[in-house]
Amino acid sequence: MEPVSDPRIYSNRYQVTHLIARGGMAMVYRAQDLLLNRAVALKILYPELSADPTFVERFRREAQAAANLSHPNIVPVFDWGQDGGTYFIVMELVDGTSLAEIVRGSRTLTPARSAQITAQVAAALGYAHRSGVVHRDVKPGNILITTDGQVKVTDFGIAQAVASEDHLAEAGSVMGTATYFSPEQAEGAAVDGRSDVYSLGVVLYELLVGRPPFIGDSPVAVSSQHVHGTVPSPSDFSDSIPAELEAIVMLALAKSPDQRYQTADELRDDLVRFTDGQPVHAATRDGAYYGADVTRAVATVTPGERTQAVPVMTGPRTDVRRRRRGAGGIVIAIVIIVLLAAGGYAYARLAKTSSFTTMPNVVGQSVATASSRLLADNLVIGTTKLVFSKKTSGTVVSTNPTSGASVKKGDTVTLQVSQGPAPALVTVPDETGKALSTALSALQQLGLVVHVNQTSTAPAGGVPNTVLAQTPIGGTTSHVGARVVLTVLSQGATFPLPDVRGQTPLQAAATLGQNGLSVSSTTTTSCSNTVTQGSVLRTVPAAGQLVASGASIELVTSSGVCQVVVSNVIGQTTAAASTTLSAEGLNLGQVTDALPTDCLTPGTSGQIISQNPGPGISAPYDSSVDVTVCP
Repeated sequence: MEPVSDPRIYSNRYQVTHLIARGGMAMVYRAQDLLLNRAVALKILYPELSADPTFVERFRREAQAAANLSHPNIVPVFDWGQDGGTYFIVMELVDGTSLAEIVRGSRTLTPARSAQITAQVAAALGYAHRSGVVHRDVKPGNILITTDGQVKVTDFGIAQAVASEDHLAEAGSVMGTATYFSPEQAEGAAVDGRSDVYSLGVVLYELLVGRPPFIGDSPVAVSSQHVHGTVPSPSDFSDSIPAELEAIVMLALAKSPDQRYQTADELRDDLVRFTDGQPVHAATRDGAYYGADVTRAVATVTPGERTQAVPVMTGPRTDVRRRRRGAGGIVIAIVIIVLLAAGGYAYARLAKTSSFTTMPNVVGQSVATASSRLLADNLVIGTTKLVFSKKTSGTVVSTNPTSGASVKKGDTVTLQVSQGPAPALVTVPDETGKALSTALSALQQLGLVVHVNQTSTAPAGGVPNTVLAQTPIGGTTSHVGARVVLTVLSQGATFPLPDVRGQTPLQAAATLGQNGLSVSSTTTTSCSNTVTQGSVLRTVPAAGQLVASGASIELVTSSGVCQVVVSNVIGQTTAAASTTLSAEGLNLGQVTDALPTDCLTPGTSGQIISQNPGPGISAPYDSSVDVTVCP
């Protein structure tokens, strides 16, 4: 970030301090919210675009779409507005970096880490799609990674409600980033959540390979390949990409939306299956990876990776970590099968001999080889114990009797078999009070296996998608692969309604949305002498009352200060009048001396003989009443 030379304050509240990035439509700044004393991200529309109603409308929709999306993997929008003809959005300031910076320079990530990041993005997109919003510009630059490893999707600048039929891009063009276009997006056809699935497939491809599937001299050339080109297999670039993950990528990149994952949730579920070592659904399906045969000539335009309008082409989808338990299970199964077979055969040989022999040395041999050797010497394999060892998994670590000892044919031999090195020790972090997705990310990155337990009882401050308790507790020493149980609120559980009084309706909607609540379409106003006009005065139900996730909350906003009926202070002294007016929320204003001719009545000296506003007149709260006093 670079400091700004002009720390301008927007709407008398948000003071910019540093430039973060320049986007396709706006500049993103680090700013200080002077009202709540917190750092925020301020996205400001370019001045030349602020005069364009089309761009302003797109910018407004970004605020509305994102403000209604409350998910751990989506950057929340706090506020939006305009100042002197400049439009802006106020968002959470994410402490981290973009995925684009992580993969810059053709860097790749491990398959497990790539699947983990993509699964979190898919979770965010799945939530947005269920809310009726398609992102339309999924790319590494719009995916942020926090310092604690949580993934957050940002920039719903092109997103709009699926039900909307108006199109804000110019006729004959489509908005987005060509490298990550879906074929139907490049063709200018109607898009749905499956288009985001394709774009996320391109991102996953790039994480694994170090480059996107299609590269060209211009955005038009790239978008044409999305329509007509064949996606190269990721394994063509790297032999280290697991076949199951490649199948997931290729299914997400199917040309036809009908042949892809039908929802982002389906893509996330398959990624979780991959990281858990389970069979993936993509391996049993056939995707359509080929476009039309004819590639049409297109005009050359300036290349780039930023969001922009591209001419339409024509032509025909938490934190997870790959577990290591599967390999151990295979070793155990092999050991059991081999030993049972060897033992049965050895018993069949017992009747044929009872002579002595020397215990052979089978240490370091595989279970199968050692069993064959012991079987040949008519020895019976008894208890087998799996132990941690630096020796190769599945090989014999020690025997009892030891090698060279005199044994009788038919004697029982005890084996210790390696199950690989002992797992590393880790300190379990304290995740109570944190977002569930953040806790999952932190624990799984340490190699811990997380189980989520749901409860219908909410302690004080307990809200949905927040860790209420964990076992073992934070600070406990455990080992990689150990189980950690996180307790969260179950669906339908009740919890205290958060207090959003004093917030703007947009801020209140974001706060409530983060707690799984929605804002009612019914809105009412009421006067208030303490809450700024337009801000939330109270909620229905009231703050602190028990509500369930999904409940609709009515916001009552302030219509401004209340009107006060002015009391009669004529005949009072100025001190008495000040007390009377103050009790009503009014102030004693200008005091004017009366003319001598108006004060001829005996005993009127020091008394008020007139007031403005007069008695019984309504006046705004905290306004002043001027009086005339006899000298």
